Amino acid sequence: MIKKILVANRGEIAVRIVRACSEMGIKSVAIYSDADRHALHVKKADEAYNIGSDPVVGYLNAHNIVNLAVASGCDALHPGYGFLSENPELAEICARRGIKFIGPDASVIRQMGDKIQARNAMVAAGIPCTPGSDGNLADLEEARNLAAKIGYPVMLKATNGGGGRGIRRCNDEKELLGNYDRVISEASKAFGKPEVFLEKCVVNPRHIEVQIVGDSHGNVIHLFERDCSIQRRNQKLIEIAPSPQLSDAQREYIGNLAVKAAKAVGYENAGTVEFLLDSDNTFYFMEMNTRLQVEHTVTETITGIDIVQEQIRIADGQELQYKQDEVKYRGFAMEFRINAEDPKNDFLPSFGKITRYYAPGGPGVRMDAAIYSGYVIPPYYDSMCAKLTVWALDWDSVIERGRRALNDMLVYGVKTTIPYYQEILKHPDFRSGEFDTSFVESHPELNNYATAFPPELIAAAISAAIAAHEGI
Repeated sequence: MIKKILVANRGEIAVRIVRACSEMGIKSVAIYSDADRHALHVKKADEAYNIGSDPVVGYLNAHNIVNLAVASGCDALHPGYGFLSENPELAEICARRGIKFIGPDASVIRQMGDKIQARNAMVAAGIPCTPGSDGNLADLEEARNLAAKIGYPVMLKATNGGGGRGIRRCNDEKELLGNYDRVISEASKAFGKPEVFLEKCVVNPRHIEVQIVGDSHGNVIHLFERDCSIQRRNQKLIEIAPSPQLSDAQREYIGNLAVKAAKAVGYENAGTVEFLLDSDNTFYFMEMNTRLQVEHTVTETITGIDIVQEQIRIADGQELQYKQDEVKYRGFAMEFRINAEDPKNDFLPSFGKITRYYAPGGPGVRMDAAIYSGYVIPPYYDSMCAKLTVWALDWDSVIERGRRALNDMLVYGVKTTIPYYQEILKHPDFRSGEFDTSFVESHPELNNYATAFPPELIAAAISAAIAAHEGI
């Protein structure tokens, strides 16, 4: 059995992995930058090592991280999500150094990370995909010709993209011409490669994803689906399991489809197959995430299966503990991403010291957080500082429990997105359980936030926060 794991991440996901290790009797090793010297994951792990003064570079240096895993006596490494979690090089280095990588094989990460390769693999496996380019676009002229053929609107996407970045909707040729160079630039800056492709835009779809787990013995199962349709600028805000919008027949169909997709690429460990569901109730493959998802908590809540512990067992070479017919779900779970942002001011980042923090509790409430009273949220990282997950037996009850838990959760010293979620839970269109990815933009009355801060003001606010943090 794996005895010691290096957690190659920070924040709430690092805390989550450390807790799973503790329950399994496994030692955990944390890493941290100078900016994270007081972080909760550093306090919770059995051991912790500084990876340098730069707030970001240390978390992205695969060679140094694996060297540290070896030097500290670890026999495995968990990448969490973000940072290097979908970097095939990290998995390859781990393999060379005799460290078990808690995730899929590097070849699968590389294949699924390339949207063209992923798309081609799914087409070959008979998984429905939206019409689009067969490969990377050669130039703007090819994009224009293909868009004219399949019809507007279309989506320009970074081939190596993810997380809602490097993606633009083009409603007509004028927007295509204006966005082409922009997406190329975003792809180059965010992912290091300028390749982009084009596909038909599914207008106002529902975003449905399926959690899958597979072992090294050929077993693959799904843990049902999550509805991630509540988004802002392609970033997920609220995740729900199971989807209140699917029939039992649709649920069975998409679950089997995800398992088929995973088997087609020889997938091992935990992963997510993401689909778009159009107004005609047709599912289209979107992408496969080769890592643990932020929203794995809702799946754990409805199934009772600890996905992180299952990841560790799979990496250890063990068979899955469950067969498909043994996996059941009960009730509904809903996760709220609590971001350090001010929703009344165009979601301007709100970093700084948390003067007081009161976590919600009671029946059916789970908190995954990296914050505490007195903690200073650094301005260098993603703004998500906590995740609130609630569960109840039925849809109406989970909404009411979410409303109550959000009211219970108090964070002083910084602004958070809690008030925004409270408004969403009140809205009849959300409460009806019928919504799609256009929900946020089609309901501006949720935020009545007239102030739209220009980029230079946002940059100035972040710079001020950095200066204040470095002065602590």
